[in-house]
Amino acid sequence: MSLYPSLEDMKVDQMAKAQQEISNRIISAVGGMPSSSGGSVAAPPYPLHPEHSGGHAYPGLSEYMGLEFTDEILRLNMPEYLPGQQLQPLHSNQVVAATPGFNQQLVAPISSTAMNVISHSTPTNAIRQVVLCKDANGKVGMRVKDINKGVFVCLVMKDSPAALAGLRFGDQLLELNGTVLAGLSTDKVHALVKKCSANNISLAVRDRPFERAITLHKDSHGHIGFQFKDGEVIAIVKDSSAARNGMVIQHQMLEVNGQNVVGLKDKAITEIVRDSGNILTVTIMPSFVYKHMMKHMASSLTKIMDHALPML
Repeated sequence: MSLYPSLEDMKVDQMAKAQQEISNRIISAVGGMPSSSGGSVAAPPYPLHPEHSGGHAYPGLSEYMGLEFTDEILRLNMPEYLPGQQLQPLHSNQVVAATPGFNQQLVAPISSTAMNVISHSTPTNAIRQVVLCKDANGKVGMRVKDINKGVFVCLVMKDSPAALAGLRFGDQLLELNGTVLAGLSTDKVHALVKKCSANNISLAVRDRPFERAITLHKDSHGHIGFQFKDGEVIAIVKDSSAARNGMVIQHQMLEVNGQNVVGLKDKAITEIVRDSGNILTVTIMPSFVYKHMMKHMASSLTKIMDHALPML
């Protein structure tokens, strides 16, 4: 599956591949002679050069999901996201998330046995294309919520087409069958999905903005070194794996080894952590953003989310 830094990159790549395929067919049909017919190619429904655009379909960091991310707000709530922050030196047991444009090869002398889990758990924040179908009841098994110009996945049902396609809590939907979803209401998006045919429902999806994954190692007592309440990290144990690898408080736990834990009781999350191997990856989101996102959603939705073990 190809990953892209922007929706424009994905569209241009798809157009280039389509044009190359057409050219190859023409050359093959005329015995190697280039075609002289001037076929027109439809222009994309958005400017290829952002500086020529009259506006942006999606807000930037400064107004993400309706929040005003000024330097002062970041300093008070999420200092690690301040521009110009120095990167912390890596420890020998820390795994760096592979991101588009960086070296995809990870060096993991201790965590190598868990690389499949780490790769599955680590958010890329990149854009990918997802193709869905409907089940026997005409459902895709997904609910979305419009939050200040954006459309976000708030529910993925267990064993549904959406779950099988890899959609996750917090994914941002950009397009549905070529229709840009920016500014559309929840009801409008659900209506568009309902009108889709049973097969080949195409989505452009940004992978979980504002999430990151931290790989941790249990000590001889089976501890990883942090405490949480209602899924929120509230304390870090000194000299623990959590402390060494950059776990921070005031962050919400979303996944453990790729398994969704949103809405689960602390006891259930503790059991998942306990039953995991000696190496586990915890996906977190700043509580400031998580609480803003969840206040737009009914709490009852978390009870029917897909909390199944991921397919690796």
